[in-house]
Amino acid sequence: MQDKTKVYIQLKQRRDIGDMITAFFDFFKLNLVPFLNLFIRYNGLFILGYLGVSYLMVTGFIGSIRSTPDIDGTINTADQQMMFGLGLIGFVLLFIITAILNYSLAAAYMVSYEKSENTVVSRSQVWSIISNNLGRIIVFILLLIMIYVGVLIVGVIISFVPVLGTFAYYGLMVGFTSWMGMSFMAMLHKNLDVTGGFSEGWKLLIKYFWKCVLVNLVVGILLMVLLVLVLTIPGVLIGVYAFHASETGVDLANSPVATVIWTIALTIVLLLSCLNQSVSQFSNGILYFSLYEETYNEHTRKMIDQIGAGEET
Repeated sequence: MQDKTKVYIQLKQRRDIGDMITAFFDFFKLNLVPFLNLFIRYNGLFILGYLGVSYLMVTGFIGSIRSTPDIDGTINTADQQMMFGLGLIGFVLLFIITAILNYSLAAAYMVSYEKSENTVVSRSQVWSIISNNLGRIIVFILLLIMIYVGVLIVGVIISFVPVLGTFAYYGLMVGFTSWMGMSFMAMLHKNLDVTGGFSEGWKLLIKYFWKCVLVNLVVGILLMVLLVLVLTIPGVLIGVYAFHASETGVDLANSPVATVIWTIALTIVLLLSCLNQSVSQFSNGILYFSLYEETYNEHTRKMIDQIGAGEET
């Protein structure tokens, strides 16, 4: 049932660059709370996992700092390094899994939102889209990683060109982000195979290159600023605690309270990074549906047909 207190944003609509950015933030504000509920529901176990790997990394790092010399005068940090290493490996694996889930979650949310034309997105419908396309999603992400490595190598090479190389590098990386985001949206929205999704995304990227680059660049910068502002709150609290601890003579390297605080802080940073990745896909969703409408005029033709049908009656 549609929520009458919320405004439905028509995603399939021709927009210029400014309108796309405005539509992204309107969509972000209206859908942040329901998407957060969805995000937490599907990331519950992973949140516990991030707490675990954060604890391993923090404990291993702090343990290396406070290690005492052995009888022969050498410092043995093997156990701490092993804990830190296990935590780092666990983080990489968790990050890959959650990246696949949350990248899919944001795209499936927007596809469900657009198809239902309803301000209330069904959790079951979102999960149905992901589960029905899981094989293609995994293949897509694997190809994305492989293509990214190639693009990164090319980008590093051209970045050595003075001045212009730097701009070319960032243009290449932002263009790559646009291509991947729109290709993923196309694959889920049009029920395409992986190569079909890449082809559709590439067609939109080439046809509207500067729109894609500028929208992703501006939104990316604004999201980074927003992420820094959000992280400022726990950062200030941790800074106050560290200052108070140093003033009162608390040994931070041996304090269980400090370990808990560092662990929670690192977990928050990791989770916010995952959430930021999902939210950034919203911008590619707005970009994809706007350029899709500009290319195919699907919604416009639908409205004309409805007007024609009304006049006939």
